[in-house]
Amino acid sequence: MRKILAIFISLFIMAALLSGLAAPASAAGRADLDASVNSAAAFMLQTVRNPQVNSVGGEWAVIGLARSGHDVPDSWFEGYYRTVELHVRERGGVLHDVRYTDYSRVILGLTAAGYDPRDVAGYDLTLPLGDFERTIRQGINGPIFALIALDSLSYPVPANSDAQTQATRDMYVAEILRREIPGGGWNLTAGAGGTAVSENERGDPDITGMALQALAKYQDRPAVKSATARALTFLSEIQDSGGGYTHGWFGASGPSVESAVQVLVALCELGITVDDPRFEKNGNTLVDNILSFGNADGSFNHTHGDGGNSQMASEQALYGLAAAQRALDGRSSLYRMSDTVRRGEFIPAYQAGLPGKHADVRKIEATLPGKTFTDTINHPNQTAIEALASREVMSGRGDGTRFDPDADVTRAEFAKMVTLSLGLPERENTVFTDVQPSAWYAGVVAAAHYYGITTGATATTYNPGGMITRQEAATMVTRAARLAGIDTERTEAEIRDILAKFGDYRAVAGYAMAPLAFCYDIGILDDTDFDIGPAIPATRAEIAEMLYRLITKAELL
Repeated sequence: MRKILAIFISLFIMAALLSGLAAPASAAGRADLDASVNSAAAFMLQTVRNPQVNSVGGEWAVIGLARSGHDVPDSWFEGYYRTVELHVRERGGVLHDVRYTDYSRVILGLTAAGYDPRDVAGYDLTLPLGDFERTIRQGINGPIFALIALDSLSYPVPANSDAQTQATRDMYVAEILRREIPGGGWNLTAGAGGTAVSENERGDPDITGMALQALAKYQDRPAVKSATARALTFLSEIQDSGGGYTHGWFGASGPSVESAVQVLVALCELGITVDDPRFEKNGNTLVDNILSFGNADGSFNHTHGDGGNSQMASEQALYGLAAAQRALDGRSSLYRMSDTVRRGEFIPAYQAGLPGKHADVRKIEATLPGKTFTDTINHPNQTAIEALASREVMSGRGDGTRFDPDADVTRAEFAKMVTLSLGLPERENTVFTDVQPSAWYAGVVAAAHYYGITTGATATTYNPGGMITRQEAATMVTRAARLAGIDTERTEAEIRDILAKFGDYRAVAGYAMAPLAFCYDIGILDDTDFDIGPAIPATRAEIAEMLYRLITKAELL
């Protein structure tokens, strides 16, 4: 029994270490929040002079300072990176054999500091998260922090050739949902090892908060949204009169700052205001509760009964209050790190791509990681569709849950898709008489013409409502490829040899022969088809695949 209790305590400590618009409309007020963040950041710089690869005095301090906006010397972040680099090199890229949250934590630390975790001393630290079985072996913390880390800058789930089961974001989401407690929320042990979740399990605020942080970006999925609603009800019901929480492990004696932080960060990630009536008790919000643990020197206590400050509590309080502050300012949330200052070998969006690209061609970052649709699961073009949907190049139909992959694409829709794929800015239409200035597609059609992707249906009309054919799509994609720096030229002999193997190649319009040959030659179109079908309207799935392959080859993905 003592051994089991020791294991539970160890797991709790580990979870605590790992441990939107949320406006802190609290009794404390904005000035108190700002002052607390500033003093907590100053305390952190004073106590963590050389951040290490560690949960205490390491990544969480880095994240808190980086996301607080406090004036931190570049040399401090550079010192952290050099420490990580040395640590990774000494261990041959293996941070831990079992505890894969170590990888997630370091990914978050490096990303917040502005460094690329995919190349540290020659090692890709995201690679282990491509191994589903090893990542979840640690427990629910594994999938939770794998999602948080990968989604922090929309990192792709890496293909891990050594994995027994290749991980996907969907699998991590499903694992978290599988372990939900029937009454709402999550705890550290329910559903461990693939077991069924008992009806007698009780949720825990810390783990529930962490799970919601991981699921925040997947709220377009009905199952996630429902589980989130149950968890929020649970968290509201167990919030105490001081606006805080007591964690659920081994009979904790009272509220802790860490528990309040995890729920606060979850609300900020979900875009729920702190003064939401569900999370204000006796006039006390979560921000009020966290501030109540603070000390005059900027540090924080673990509980109200502590005789002194706690470094772990201070680090978590800093990043929790920074999350609330960022929300009030309208900045991206704690774990949405596309706004971080880039250091090291990160390539800015405007520099990404091939050397010969047009200066206006830019890489588009994913803003909706994990975006999926009910009618594209196991679809042959699912990867392409989800990649473009995550970048808002293509969107769903109806309520947004369906993609309608077999539907036709209008010329106006295609203009939007192709210009967004290259990150091109909209332009003012001065050419096409059938494109009204107030039309939603006016700017993208004008951009497609300005950058030479389209010449229009005629010299003065675009025919925005017309369905785009396969040969028209190939022609515009080829022009887009040229703009992106890809060599699209083919000799007449090459064009003839490439197209002659298709049964209907003589039906191809003269203007489309070279573009179709180019698209087949470099793999934008699949050359295993028997026919080209040049005049057949292209489907949404086909267009998604063409654009996905284009931006991949243009090094813009």
